Amino acid sequence: MKKGLRMVVDSVDPEVVRTILETELNQMNDRHGRWLKMLDQWAKLAPGMGMLGTVQGLIAMMKNLEDKSRIGPNMAVALITTYYGAMMANFLIIPLMGKLAGQDASETKVREMIIEGILSIQQGDNPHILQMKLSSYLSPDAQKKLEELHPAA
Repeated sequence: MKKGLRMVVDSVDPEVVRTILETELNQMNDRHGRWLKMLDQWAKLAPGMGMLGTVQGLIAMMKNLEDKSRIGPNMAVALITTYYGAMMANFLIIPLMGKLAGQDASETKVREMIIEGILSIQQGDNPHILQMKLSSYLSPDAQKKLEELHPAA
């Protein structure tokens, strides 16, 4: 916001202001997207890695079938690695990915509001018009609360 307001004070053309701020927004989305893509890949790989552990445990179990005391521990390794892979994907990585995607969407919305607000200020819109423009980004419930806090005069 600071950068945008500085450009407005410096009388930078509105299209240049929009272009610079939207480029920054796009770059932020690209950075966040790379992390989300990496987490998505890990979520897909985790169960497969668990299955590799299962195969390894089964191989060890089959290799030592004559030693009955080794069957149980090797079978446990076979089963637990599948469990760990599924747990890692479904209880850690996928929820983390969802949280990061939600934060990305929230931050994107805030930055879009900032761009709209800065350009509206530069246009010389009156404060009521500015409030209407920015409140359109809010949910109906949030708009209602805002109206209760700051009723139109």
